[in-house]
Amino acid sequence: MRQHVVQTKIGPLYLTASEQGLRGVYWREQAVALGRSRVLTEAARQIQEYLGGNRREFDLELDPVGTEFQMRVWNELKKIPYGQTRSYSQMAKSLGMIGASRAVGTANGKNPLCLIVPCHRVIAADGSLGGFSGGLAIKRRLLEIEGISPA
Repeated sequence: MRQHVVQTKIGPLYLTASEQGLRGVYWREQAVALGRSRVLTEAARQIQEYLGGNRREFDLELDPVGTEFQMRVWNELKKIPYGQTRSYSQMAKSLGMIGASRAVGTANGKNPLCLIVPCHRVIAADGSLGGFSGGLAIKRRLLEIEGISPA
C-alpha cells in the first residue's frame, strides 16, 4: 500500500492504493507509507479535473475493502449520474431493501472512495444534505461543482 497527498481547492486529499487499484480517498492522513504509483498519479490527475469542472466520470482501477453489503451500496452509488442526487430511501429501494435507509446511510458513510464513488450525491428525503465525511460545506461545494443547488 502507498499513500499520496493531493492539494486541492477543497483541501488536502490522501489517496491510498494497493497493487490492484485505488483503495481510498480520505480527508485525513492514513497510516500508510508515502509513495507514488501509476494509480495514485492518475487518480490525482482525474480528481483535479473533476474539481475544476472538466471531468464528469472517473476511469480508475478501484480496490475498495468492505463488507458484502457495503460493496453493494458502493456499487449502487456509482450508478448515480453526475449532476443528480438520490435520497437514502431511494438508494435502499434500488437495492431491493425498502426500509433500510439507515443501513444504506451507514454504508454510505464508510465509503472509502469519496468523490470517486459519489456518496456526496446522496441526500435526505427532505432535500437536506444529510451527512458527509468531509463535512457539509465540502458536500455542498461538490454538489455545486456538478450544478446542483442543495437546499
